[in-house]
Amino acid sequence: MINMTNMCYKDLKREVWDKDLCAGCGACVAVCPADSIIYPEGRIAISPEHTGYCKWGSDEVPCGACYAVCPRISPPPTGTLGNYIEVVAAKAVSEVPGRQSGGAVTAILGHALSTGMIDAVVTIGGDRWTQRPASIVITSTEELVHQAGSRYSWWVPLLAALKTAVIEKKYKKIAVVGVPCVVQAINRMKSSEHDLLKPYSRSIRLIVGLFCTESFDYTALIEGKLRKEYGIETWDIERIDIRGKLDIRMRDGTAFSIPLKELEAVVRTGCHHCTDFTALFSDISAGSVGSPDGWTTLIIRNTTGKAFIESAVLSRELLITREVEIGAIEQLASRKIKSAAVN
Repeated sequence: MINMTNMCYKDLKREVWDKDLCAGCGACVAVCPADSIIYPEGRIAISPEHTGYCKWGSDEVPCGACYAVCPRISPPPTGTLGNYIEVVAAKAVSEVPGRQSGGAVTAILGHALSTGMIDAVVTIGGDRWTQRPASIVITSTEELVHQAGSRYSWWVPLLAALKTAVIEKKYKKIAVVGVPCVVQAINRMKSSEHDLLKPYSRSIRLIVGLFCTESFDYTALIEGKLRKEYGIETWDIERIDIRGKLDIRMRDGTAFSIPLKELEAVVRTGCHHCTDFTALFSDISAGSVGSPDGWTTLIIRNTTGKAFIESAVLSRELLITREVEIGAIEQLASRKIKSAAVN
């Protein structure tokens, strides 16, 4: 077994960054005790950069936190649906402006915040004018509703905000909402005995994973593809969704789709190696695939996820039905596994 405390960013760089395997989840940024791992702003970044100081590399003080949380140092998972208790379709009872599919995730988290089941949500927010995503910490239902609507199609090192939530703000009941690579990194945190990771594992109460085929670099997609090739400005976009293709709805009510094959050049390099479509290690997995329009598919994986969903249902904040086309989910999940095998 590898002694993680004797590893450092140089090992991560050699095994992951230099091989273009980086998922871009931001876990290494979050857990670095020296704040020495960063993502450069203003340009396309395939992997993080190190600013110089490393506890183990510089002073031979045991660390290895960055290596221990990386989801790409282990063989990729190969399941389609994974372990679960039940698969349902759900939607928010109340209208959620800007919601993605049924707004079920917003309803579950909003209820959890208002009842004290959680005290913070680490997720992706963004500027609705520029559509630029950012990792954020949300602590109120008002802000949660304001940020509703997935921006997960665009890459951002989401877990970078986890350090703010855990170390700076000292939140103890955190929900994390992220794509499969983020969920894999959190799973490594929660299953690790590494002392530097224990504050994070103890503070995370709920993991909501989102269906994901791949994520796109903001600069390459927005400034390159959509603006230059399609003449689309960010402020004209109402919503972007991925359901086997990139669906774009404009504020004037028009809509069109772009086949994913046309977007291969703007997909993050590390995504080509990912095999996980349904976020196998989450408490609840969510996505639009498999449910009727206006509903969200929820894969309830364990008793933690079940408790959060049942609480929202009992409070009449969430509606559920069992009309889910599981075959459609399995088809996309299998396709992602096969695609990764080719790469």
